[in-house]
Amino acid sequence: MLDFAGKRWWYLGFSGVFFAAALVALALWGLKPGIEFTSGSTFTIEFKERTVTQAELRQAMRDLGHPEARVQQSGTNTFIVRTNELENAPSLTGGAGPVPPGEIDDIERGLQERFGALERKDFATVSGSVSSEIARYATLAVIAAAVAILFYIWLAFRQLPKAWRYGACAVIALVHDAVIVMGLFAVLGEFRGVEVDTAFITAILTVIGFSVHDTIVVFDRVREMVTRDPYIPFEEAVNASLTETLARSINTSLVVVLTIVAMLLIGGETIRNFLLVLLVGIVAGTYSSIGVASQILVAWENRDLAKLWRKMRGQQELAAEAA
Repeated sequence: MLDFAGKRWWYLGFSGVFFAAALVALALWGLKPGIEFTSGSTFTIEFKERTVTQAELRQAMRDLGHPEARVQQSGTNTFIVRTNELENAPSLTGGAGPVPPGEIDDIERGLQERFGALERKDFATVSGSVSSEIARYATLAVIAAAVAILFYIWLAFRQLPKAWRYGACAVIALVHDAVIVMGLFAVLGEFRGVEVDTAFITAILTVIGFSVHDTIVVFDRVREMVTRDPYIPFEEAVNASLTETLARSINTSLVVVLTIVAMLLIGGETIRNFLLVLLVGIVAGTYSSIGVASQILVAWENRDLAKLWRKMRGQQELAAEAA
């Protein structure tokens, strides 16, 4: 049987480094929101006649009266352009009848005059009121998921003493996973211009579900052992549970990770960020079920923080007496 609980501070310290780094990245740069959260227009264009660079396209957008435009390359001679909300912007596939000209038509004409033939692959516009609603509902969805998980685990483990601790530890682990993913996207947003959208929120919720599922499997084994033998040391129960579920957790996660990597290699640009969230989140979630949730539960049960505080206070008193 592996001694996971005996090395809990090593596991917690390792994850704490990444967690702190993610918090620093979020504090410094924050997430770069997509149009779903800030309003605006975005479109994808592919140039057919000549090679165009990001700098050339950015300068062209400035000359056309859109200095705020953000340009991101998404393939060979293909770019995603983000601007403020464009007026009279028709959809890519309009209905029957004449469509009134809009700003997107002026932009297309100006780019064609400068760079030659091009194809507009997609177009989307989100107003300010809609974007604020999306942001509010996305935040509420994440909070509601965390609260529901806390209460569900609390009820599922209610026959154990202090069952709410199991739910709290699961929520701490999922917050750990979500913050690490958001920290990575803060870095990518700062240096690669990667934006977060509603697909990002969907992926975060998926990661939360996967993380909690893995954690509950471990906690369920702990519950079985404690129920069967109430006098078993808690650390031993956690070590046995982690040892029994370790192979299952790693094998399940490995299969999912291999599938996501395959989709990243062959998938399109539109789902790349979604898959990246899943990849990082599932790896972090697998680790957190072993090295975060279970170890915090053991530390909580053993009153490690209280012991550390008493030890520090004792050393301070001895130093004061010596002085």
